[in-house]
Amino acid sequence: MAEKISVMLSEEEVDKRIQEMGDQISKDYAGKTVHLICVLKGGVFFMCELAKRITVPVTMDFMSCSSYGDDTVSSGLVKIVKDLDQPIAGKDVIIVEDIIDSGRTLSHLMEMLKGREPASLKLSTLLDKPDRRVVDVKVDYTGFEIPDEFVVGYGLDYAQKYRNLPYIGKVELDQ
Repeated sequence: MAEKISVMLSEEEVDKRIQEMGDQISKDYAGKTVHLICVLKGGVFFMCELAKRITVPVTMDFMSCSSYGDDTVSSGLVKIVKDLDQPIAGKDVIIVEDIIDSGRTLSHLMEMLKGREPASLKLSTLLDKPDRRVVDVKVDYTGFEIPDEFVVGYGLDYAQKYRNLPYIGKVELDQ
């Protein structure tokens, strides 16, 4: 099976929107330190770019959860592969995700992290697919709302490929 990639969101569009998100977060957290939690692997590209554009102090940590494997559809089973290195109690936390699809992974993650007593807990995503939502999650900072297409680039992958594309591309699978 081969795949074709076409540009959905250009590098310039993505860059401009991340700057706007960084500006909004900086305003919302003025006088505070924001603790970003990256959901690996896909979220790392977005979090690095977002963190560079936030003007208040930033700390970071990383988690890895999986519900996809090498498939294009969420399995619905959420597995914590790597947990946080530091406690988040009393911190202003923003979870940084590459894409929110069904909402299962993020709903599970948000509930788990709320139990760790952060001062605040918000959610940021580069891409949101509301048409695919099966579990309601409140997204505080959204880069782009996109249709129900399988996308790659900017950290998003297909079987671990295409993460390094500097744009968001739509995947078309040839059977």
